[in-house]
Amino acid sequence: MVGPDGSMIGTITGGEVATGGPSPDGESSAVTDLVSEPAKVMRIGSMIKQLLEEVKSAPLDEAARARLREIHQQSVKELQEGLAPELILELDRLSLPFSSDAPPSDAELRIAQAQLVGWLEGLFHGIQAALFAQQMTAKAQFDELRHQTGGQPQLQPGQSPGGAGQYL
Repeated sequence: MVGPDGSMIGTITGGEVATGGPSPDGESSAVTDLVSEPAKVMRIGSMIKQLLEEVKSAPLDEAARARLREIHQQSVKELQEGLAPELILELDRLSLPFSSDAPPSDAELRIAQAQLVGWLEGLFHGIQAALFAQQMTAKAQFDELRHQTGGQPQLQPGQSPGGAGQYL
């Protein structure tokens, strides 16, 4: 599959769209294999986005910052349970741990939450684009099949071309 800029963004094999090129083991990964628990990932993503809004709206005391740090770390762990290994590795590379045992500053929390929200939004957009491409490919295949048959449905051996509906 080729993207709008002409670069290779995925392949179609056996009706599934594979994106992102080969995985570490050399195989292409289907979209459905990248996120095993999409509902869970969406719920956590929504929660993290809401937390980011809360962090931006008001200054937090030390206890709130410590609690948000715990929530952030637990959210990353929960997300990893619903992701494919290559996405887990990517998330690990991109999300840096907090620097010490002391509660992070408001700015550190905002950065960590914004980074995670951005990564999740990128993941969601990638999945949506792959699903759209899959739908367009299926439509093109259907249109081609219809064109090859002259717009008429294929008849099975022994089937008559007449309709089987009821007549009034």
